[in-house]
Parts: sequence; structure tokens; C-alpha cells
Amino acid sequence: MKNYLILTMMMFTIIMFPQKKKNGTIYVDHPSIKMVEEMQQAYVKGDTIKVASYLAEDFKAFDGMDTDPDDEGMNKSQFVRSSMGWQNNVDYLSISRSGGYPDALEYKDSGLWIQTWDMLKGVHKGTGVKLSMPIHRMFRINKENKIDMVITYDDRGVWAKMRDAFSTRKNGTLYNEHENINTVRKMVRAMEHGDLEKSFSFFTEKARFRNLDMKEDEFNTVAQEKENFQKMSEVWDIESIDVVGYPDYLEYEVNDTRVVQSWWNLRLKRKSDDKRVKIPVLLMHRFDEDGKIFNEMGYYTASTLMED
Repeated sequence: MKNYLILTMMMFTIIMFPQKKKNGTIYVDHPSIKMVEEMQQAYVKGDTIKVASYLAEDFKAFDGMDTDPDDEGMNKSQFVRSSMGWQNNVDYLSISRSGGYPDALEYKDSGLWIQTWDMLKGVHKGTGVKLSMPIHRMFRINKENKIDMVITYDDRGVWAKMRDAFSTRKNGTLYNEHENINTVRKMVRAMEHGDLEKSFSFFTEKARFRNLDMKEDEFNTVAQEKENFQKMSEVWDIESIDVVGYPDYLEYEVNDTRVVQSWWNLRLKRKSDDKRVKIPVLLMHRFDEDGKIFNEMGYYTASTLMED
């Protein structure tokens, strides 16, 4: 019985830990890595002669994100010409290692492949769309040390954004009179008269407040914003808050976003010496479906109030 148990345990171990089978070698340094990176640099520079010199005559380029089973890819001449297309349509084009380093995979049966992880950058000339995307490529190298295949995996969202930029598209409606504009007016006027309860009643309980003096990930809660206003009121009197121009209400289709933007001049007088300051303010208020403000971004700085 004991021997039977030992045999069973040994068989279970063999099943759980099968034998490994080596299928080739991975190199971190290899002449073909250098060759592939040289080709890519020639490509982004539009050097078609140099690009062609690295490619086999039967070269094929495939989009790794394409699900078309009948895709025949680009041949050598098409791929070479495409480098000029990039030059003609993209400014500041560059490609460089990012997030990793290239490997040379020398398979026993499948030959030599080079895989790269890069960042492609540039600015589309026609639309101003910024290109900044990771790109992963697999290059197959033949026995003559020429590239005979490349498979590219990239971010299709960037290309979609570029295509969209070619057409004029409406993204909502702009209002100069709207109930949400009235809400901002009432909020500001209550603030002007020191009525904090009424002013903050137009915000949700979890509203967030930001301004230019804050760090990128910093914000105030309703309670913190109230406290800051009370501290400011101990030193300064609000003489007036004057509207500049007129507010706009933007109701966007994309992401179903509702924003009131308004411009003001905040006029303050210091209690200790009657010093007066005027602070230009741009407020961006985001509204929920119930007409409550849940986010305020103030484009102003309170640094003037710290001066003597």
C-alpha cells in the first residue's frame, strides 16, 4: 500500500510539472536588432532608398489589429512609399524605444524574429492631431539578413481621432440663456453678499473645487471651500463681483457633459488698510442631470491677496 501511494504521488508530480521543451534562444544583443532599428529610423525620415535596402523582395507588412482573414498586407514597394506618406503628412515624426527593449528570438523551426516596443510621436500636418502612441512590431528576418515580414500592433484610437478631425462635426449646443446659467448667477450673487448657505446650496454635497493655485491632483470639498471663504472674509471685504461679457452654457453630445463658463472681476478691499485689488476670474461649472453643480474649476490665482 505504501509503495502504491508513493507511485501515485510521483505520477501526480509528473502531471503537475511537465517537462520543458526549448524552442530556440532569445538574444538581447543581436546584429539584426541594430538592422531593424536602423530601418525604422530611415522610415520616419522618409529615406526610401535606405528603407528598401533592408527589405527582402518578397517583403510583406501586416496590421496585427486587422481581423480580415483575406488581408494580403503591403508589399515592398507599397511599404517603402508609405514612408513618404508619413513625411508628407506628419511633422516632428520620431520613433524610439519605450517601455522595454527589443529582443531577437531565434526559433528552431520558425527562423529569426525581432520584436520591438517603441513610442511613435508626431503632429499631423492637416489637423494638428498629436500622435503619441506605443507601437509593438514583429520583424521576421530571412537567411540573407533581410526583413521579409513585419506585423504592427498600434493604437487604432489615434487613427480614428485623426480621421474624425478631417470633418466638421457638431458636438452639442451653446446657450447664452439657460437655467444652469441662472444657477451660476444666483450662486455668485449670494457669494457677493456673504450668504454662504445659499451660495453653496447650488452644489452637490460631494462637489469638488479646484483653482490654479492647486496641484494637479488637489481639490477642495464643500466644507474646505466654505472654510477658505470665511478665512478670506476675515481679511477682505467683497466690494463687488462684476460679470465680464456674458456666461455661456455648453451642452455637449460627447460624454453628455454640461458646462457653464463665466467671466468675472472680483473686487476686494482689505480691512486693515483699505487696499483694493481686482482679480480676473474664469469659472467653469459642471452640472449633473438635476441641475446641481458637482465640479468647479476656477481659473484665477489668489497670490495677489498674499502681497503686502
